[in-house]
Amino acid sequence: MDQVVIRPATDVDHPRIVDLLSRSWGSTTVVAHGVKYDASTLPALLAVRRGRLAGLLTYTIGGDAFEVVSIDAVVERAGVGTALLEAAVERAEAAGLARLWLVTTNDNLDALRFYQRRGMRLVQINRGAVDESRKLKPRIPLTGEFGIEIHDEIMLEMRLPRRESHH
Repeated sequence: MDQVVIRPATDVDHPRIVDLLSRSWGSTTVVAHGVKYDASTLPALLAVRRGRLAGLLTYTIGGDAFEVVSIDAVVERAGVGTALLEAAVERAEAAGLARLWLVTTNDNLDALRFYQRRGMRLVQINRGAVDESRKLKPRIPLTGEFGIEIHDEIMLEMRLPRRESHH
């Protein structure tokens, strides 16, 4: 398999980020836990394979936590998502944060499997949260993966080992 290189996004990457988010999410808008994000303006990690964009992870840091806002792999099941998530964990640990967390929807069974296999735990279900999110982003479909109606958000998190910072 070709090597995937993970690196922080720069301003030069912005058009490719907008393009990938638009193809994956219908726009650069991502709504989670009642917050509307323009994911193209968030800090991001890029996965590059053979000089081409292979994946993207956008995030925000608040308090003691690293929130993964979006994660996309251009080709699924090729190690890109895993590499992006591992890089996010490394970044969060290096910053001395206590946890990495994210939200997905109740229909996203592939994501639930993916995150749990990589050490994340289910910590909360927010019933009706996606119904509320549709008020901010009406394009969110009513039915998702496997013909499952989308209503709820599921929060997953990974507790991180606290390191003493050496300045």
